[in-house]
Amino acid sequence: MKLLEGKVALITGAARGIGKAIALKFASEGADIIFTDLVIDENGEATKKEIAEFGVRVLAIASNAASFDEAHKVVEEGVKEFGKIDILVNNAGITKDGLMMRMSEQQWDAVIGVNLKSAFNFTHAITPVMMRQRNGSIINMSSVVGVSGNAGQANYSASKAGMIGLAKSIAQELGSRGVRANAVAPGFIITDMTAKLPEEIKKEWAEKIPLRRGGLPEDIANVCTFLASDMSSYVTGQVISVCGGMKM
Repeated sequence: MKLLEGKVALITGAARGIGKAIALKFASEGADIIFTDLVIDENGEATKKEIAEFGVRVLAIASNAASFDEAHKVVEEGVKEFGKIDILVNNAGITKDGLMMRMSEQQWDAVIGVNLKSAFNFTHAITPVMMRQRNGSIINMSSVVGVSGNAGQANYSASKAGMIGLAKSIAQELGSRGVRANAVAPGFIITDMTAKLPEEIKKEWAEKIPLRRGGLPEDIANVCTFLASDMSSYVTGQVISVCGGMKM
């Protein structure tokens, strides 16, 4: 039997990158998939098609994750379509880097809104669903910089640290109802965005990582699959770093 057979997963910001890798991995393990992105463009449609090739049901929804109302509508639509939601992955995120002395209020608000408020929005919407089911797994996509901080990323680091605190708090609030909440903290992951970095920068990063390579989106997806499955039924309130040993 597949690890996620019979489960329904909702993944935010999953038309591409790490979110897409998670959606595909979940689908390969038998889960029906609901995924969101700001717009469902040709990338989103391609992702939807790839997911469907695993023989599972898939629902793609254009949604602004930073909107409280839109998040609630996504959950309502997902429950209406599938009858339940077993897994929530709060993956939607952006960066607007800059040193604190030069960071604008807009840069701060945008990153906190998309990264952290979106996690609140979807967790708030799905809490009564999972409480009624007396079962569920919530996974917040944090970052190693949410643990250690990073110069030039005060807004991003704060948002990712907040996602850790949110997961730990929800784990305490909902544990008695069988709902688990954890955070995953990726390190340097090779995506379309990081692939565009100069080779010398990527080499410098790799030299700082004990495993001497950047991670792949699939590395994150594998850990999320463990947290989403019943294999982690006694794991909650934890932060799992997936960074090749970059941060210990």
